[in-house]
Amino acid sequence: MDQETGPVAGPAAQGEALKDFRIIAEPYYRSVGNEVAQFEAAFDARMPVMLKGPTGCGKTRFVEHMAWRLGRPLITVSCHEDMTASDLVGRYLLDADGTVWHDGPLTLAVRSGAICYLDEIVEARQDTTVVIHSLTDDRRILPLEKKNEVLKAHPDFHLVISYNPGYQSVLKDLKESTKQRFAAIAFSYPAEAVETEIVAAESGIERKLASTLVRIAQRARNLKGHGLEEGASTRMLINAGILAKRGIPIEEACEIALVLPITDDPDMRDALKAAVAACI
Repeated sequence: MDQETGPVAGPAAQGEALKDFRIIAEPYYRSVGNEVAQFEAAFDARMPVMLKGPTGCGKTRFVEHMAWRLGRPLITVSCHEDMTASDLVGRYLLDADGTVWHDGPLTLAVRSGAICYLDEIVEARQDTTVVIHSLTDDRRILPLEKKNEVLKAHPDFHLVISYNPGYQSVLKDLKESTKQRFAAIAFSYPAEAVETEIVAAESGIERKLASTLVRIAQRARNLKGHGLEEGASTRMLINAGILAKRGIPIEEACEIALVLPITDDPDMRDALKAAVAACI
C-alpha cells in the first residue's frame, strides 16, 4: 500500500485539535517560593524545564496553572515502562484510504506550540526518552524518521518533564545527558501553614481540620525510610478532607485516603493509625 502523509494541518485544523487541551478556568495553585517567575523566565527563553519532587506535592497542578497563566494549550503524557517512541512521536495507521500518519502527543505539541508535559518521565524506557534530546537544545527539532521528515518546533512550543528522584533506583533514573538539558525547579511538601491553607482551599474543610490533617502527614512523613517508601502527600490530605467534608468521620477518612493506600504492612498501618489518633 502507498503511504499517505497528507499536508500539515493549518492553523484552523490545529486549533480544533487543541481545543480539548486548553485550560479555561484558573487551576488553584498556591505558590511557595519564586517558582512562578522562574517558570515564566524559562518559558520566555523556551528553556526546557524539569520539575523534581515527591509524589503528590503539586507538580502537575503547577504545570496546569502555568499553562493557564501563559495562555498555552497543555498536552500531558503519563509516562510508563511500555511507552515507545512511536507513542510519543506518532505512527502510520490503516484506514479506508490506506495507511495514514497520525501525530503522537509530542509531535502535536511541537507542531502547534503547546506545552508538552511528560509526567514521571523516568518511568519511560531510556531509548524512548532519547527522542526529546533534539528538542532541548538550540536545534529545537523533532526527527520523524518514519516519515523521513524533520519537524521544526513551533516558536511557542515548550517542553516540561517531571520526576521523583527520591523514589527511583539506580537502574531507573534519568541519564545525565538528559538531566543537563533542563533547568530544574525543586518541589517539596509546603510549610505547615501553607499546606494547611492548600488543604482547606482544595477540600473545602475548615482550617482547623486542615491543620489536623497536616500534623498527621508530618508524623507519617517521619516514617519515610523507616518502613514507608513515601510519606503522606498533600494530595492524600486533600482526599481525606474531601471525604470529611461529605460526612465521613475524620479518623475513618484518614484510614481510607491515607493509611490504606500508602502501605500494605500491618505494623506500618498500626503506626499510621496511632499517628492519626494522636492528632485528632
